[in-house]
Amino acid sequence: MLVAGLAAGGQFVSVRNDLVAQRESVNSAWSQVDVVLQRRADLIPNLVETVKGFASHETEVFKNIADARAALISGRTPQEKIQANDQLSGALSRLLVVAENYPQLRSNENFLRLQDELAGTENRIAVERRKYNETLQRYNTAIQVFPNNIVASLAGFERNNAYFTTEPGARNAPKVKF
Repeated sequence: MLVAGLAAGGQFVSVRNDLVAQRESVNSAWSQVDVVLQRRADLIPNLVETVKGFASHETEVFKNIADARAALISGRTPQEKIQANDQLSGALSRLLVVAENYPQLRSNENFLRLQDELAGTENRIAVERRKYNETLQRYNTAIQVFPNNIVASLAGFERNNAYFTTEPGARNAPKVKF
């Protein structure tokens, strides 16, 4: 009886420690996402200032970017930052569309360098988002499988649904007309 109790207690501690490690992996993966999101947020003012030099009358686009950037920086939870990131991505795409209307801007060396840095950062964001989603999925699976689900409920581990997902309509192919 004593041996069975010690074995069950040992199993409980082992599973709990594994779940703690997985939860910390989720936090670490989120930190990496946060770092690359901050890098992009830091690039944006320079990009906006460069575009403003050529397209100063596009005030709505600049305001949307400023609002989205502020939301990203002030976001406290992953859910808030994910939502702000989506808002910022949309605002940036509108800025790049505006830039297409200004041939002088598209040939500006500073703009081209910033655009390249932004593209590289967007790639890093995609990689870190994927890693974060994979780590989060492993954690969520671990707390739901038997016998981990028993330990998880007793130790207070809860499902985390702060996944990065695609925007509605992102799966629709764009229409190209010639």
